[in-house]
Amino acid sequence: MSEISDRNAERFLREEKEFHLGFLPTEQSHPLTKNMESDFLCDTEKGVRTLQSPDRAVLEMARRVFKSAAFSNLVDAGMKTLDEKGRIVFSGCGATGRLSILLEAMLREYAEKDPRFDAASTESIMTGGDFALGRAVEFFEDYQSFGRRQVADAGMGAHDMLLAITEGGETSSVIGTVKEAADRGCRVFLMFNNPAELLRKHLARCREVIDDPRVTILDLSCGPMALAGSTRMQATTSEELIAGAFLETLVARRSDLPEKDFAAEFEKLLDHLESDASVKRIADQIDFETETYRGKGRITYFADAYLLDLFTDTAERTPTFMLPPFKLSSMPDSPEPWAFVKNPTANAPAIWERTLHRPPRCLEWTSADYRAMNAPESIIADPPKIGRENLFEMLVGKEACQQRFQREADAAVLVTVDRAPGNDQLRRAAPAVKREIEISSGCDDTPLHLMDHLAVKLVLNTISTGTMVKFGRVAGNWMSWVNVSNKKLIDRAIRLISDLGKVDYEYAWRALFESIEEMAALPASQEKPSPVQYTLRKLREK
Repeated sequence: MSEISDRNAERFLREEKEFHLGFLPTEQSHPLTKNMESDFLCDTEKGVRTLQSPDRAVLEMARRVFKSAAFSNLVDAGMKTLDEKGRIVFSGCGATGRLSILLEAMLREYAEKDPRFDAASTESIMTGGDFALGRAVEFFEDYQSFGRRQVADAGMGAHDMLLAITEGGETSSVIGTVKEAADRGCRVFLMFNNPAELLRKHLARCREVIDDPRVTILDLSCGPMALAGSTRMQATTSEELIAGAFLETLVARRSDLPEKDFAAEFEKLLDHLESDASVKRIADQIDFETETYRGKGRITYFADAYLLDLFTDTAERTPTFMLPPFKLSSMPDSPEPWAFVKNPTANAPAIWERTLHRPPRCLEWTSADYRAMNAPESIIADPPKIGRENLFEMLVGKEACQQRFQREADAAVLVTVDRAPGNDQLRRAAPAVKREIEISSGCDDTPLHLMDHLAVKLVLNTISTGTMVKFGRVAGNWMSWVNVSNKKLIDRAIRLISDLGKVDYEYAWRALFESIEEMAALPASQEKPSPVQYTLRKLREK
């Protein structure tokens, strides 16, 4: 290992202990899914039921939180914010950043139909901006200053409200949004999925905001994830349920509509998705996608009304299973993503605006901006290209992508939601569809269609995770093909190597950093293996 890599490894072990997170429930193995890999390999339907089982903990959490004073305060603050013509702003990173954008889009879509609501009354802040919807902006989540800057750029003030969402409760960039919004006099709420006292005890950056009297916390802890450490699963489901119910309640109160019991509605949704018919349809799709990938084919989903929900799951497969990220048109030689999402009814810029219900909100920061935020010299010297034009290079519209349909195994898959408008138009526009996934929630409809959104999330999470289990990218219930794009994922990778390779943490730590250095020399056009798998293979050879 080179001297530079050796110093980086030493710094992470000795100086980054606040990113050693194995003590958090969201980073641990769930006892209900410990046999998930063998269950899927034995019988796909059995694997689906195993993967679904931890969702019931979300229901128990929801019953508790909906009765809490914190949730009541959240709704009261939302009503007051709307009455004062302020903005409800969501912030998050990765899965919760995509959720923040979805929540904004849900309320904006409703406001387009109801003149009692102003579409400008809601915004979202995703670490890395809207570009990070499709491609991770590496290491941005590690810097509070970046989150602070995005709040400042949004011009938040005393009449505005921030609902910050972080699955683990410890994401630095999201904590930065909390601190800046509080300093600006906003109403501030922080939602997370680990026990508040555990975060407070072990992590100084969490303690600072949990103890801040200007911040109201919502503890949504519901145990480990079905796929260990993958907080896109139950953690983000619980946050979508609680934050979505918050918005639905605001709409109901301002529109004189009856308020729903969203815990009861979520229970109906789980019952529906766990039915024999639903499990069989999900298992059939998992088997189809597994065979597509084994045949070197690629999946292209076509969707319209729920494109953003689908986009979210598809984008999150990259860090979870070390798959190639969404491709930019300026990078023709980069590996083709295994799965992609398109709406063939308009061109990409139009589809982005239609999906977001606003113009894209991307970051155009310069070297001077990054220097002012005390960013690393590597970012200052070469600022990432994450602006609006870069987002438009993800060809999510009707633009031809011949490379996705040139192999015999390639598959176009239509995804429809039974109550959604535009399904017939989508069927006419989508080319050569091999399969259709029809999704329903089994619940009554509501103004923001919350249960339909959750149904899409849960079905796609199950399909993508089950496919990767059958494809060999999960060990037991651990995502053994994880990426290492930030400090939390580096720690997770070290713990995986330690557990699967039967070596201690310090040995795994040094072996991982050595692998990262070696893998940096691989050609950019080559689809790279997971650093975890690369390291484990070296350990086996030794």
